[in-house]
Order: sequence, then structure tokens, then C-alpha cells
Amino acid sequence: MKTTDLCDKYGDSLRVIDPIGFQSFGGRHEFNGQIETVKCYEDNTYVRAALEKDGTDIVLVIDGGGSNRCALLGDNIADLAHTNGWNGIIVFGFIRDSVAVSMIDIGVIALGTNPKKSAKNRQGTVNIVVSFAGVDFTPGEFVYVDEDGAVVSDSKLILP
Repeated sequence: MKTTDLCDKYGDSLRVIDPIGFQSFGGRHEFNGQIETVKCYEDNTYVRAALEKDGTDIVLVIDGGGSNRCALLGDNIADLAHTNGWNGIIVFGFIRDSVAVSMIDIGVIALGTNPKKSAKNRQGTVNIVVSFAGVDFTPGEFVYVDEDGAVVSDSKLILP
């Protein structure tokens, strides 16, 4: 589903994510699914924990506060997400192992790359409303991502 077509059909009922510099890093450039969230700052403990479970038809939205000081996702965790059926990951923060991540059949967008790994201090919160890029991401709602951007809807969208 192209985000442009979704915007044409659903208009103002969609929330368009501000184009603040997200880049596509995963092997898929188009992905969508129901939203689950992790809010964490420079600690990816709960990111891994979320992606260890079945993610069929789900997109994990990570609010890392936009920090560029370390990566919240690397190739091992992206591969874990792929293995567990996740459709994609949106990181308001940075990733590492970008070449390896690009070879994994999963959608990943993030602000950039940093080779430093994150802390593992079990700091974070899961499945709460997170806000960045001008949008609230509510668990259970839906996100659609492609080369033109990303949109959020309170319900699953259908195109004829």
C-alpha cells in the first residue's frame, strides 16, 4: 500500500509523520502493521525483549528520544525480529550494522547510524503512547511506511 494512495483516499483522517530525516535501512522499503511501542533512552533491553515474541503483522515503534549517541538496533536484533515475523521497526534513534541490516527481509527506518552499542540496564517502558515526528503512536493503531514517508491510522486501511 503506497502512502501517497492512502493519503489520497483517507486524507485528514491520517497522521503523516514529519519528514525529519528518517532513512530506510532494512531489506524491505515498504511495510505496515499494528503498532507496538518501546520507549527507551540509550538502552535497548526492552527492544530485544519485544522482538523476541511473535510479531506477525506488527511494527515496533521505538522512541529512543532521537539520541545519536548509540544504536538501539543492530543486525542480531533485526535478524531476531525477522525470525519472529515482525513486519518492521521504526527507530526514533540510531542503528548499527547497517549493511547487514539491509540484507535482512524486514523494514527498518531510523535517523542514522552509530557503531556504539546501547546500555543494557533494563531501562524503558513498553506499550505506551509515544510521540515524535509530530505524531502520537498508540499501541493497537496502524502504521504504513514506504519510500515516500509514513502515516498512522487509528484503524486498518484498505485500498481497492
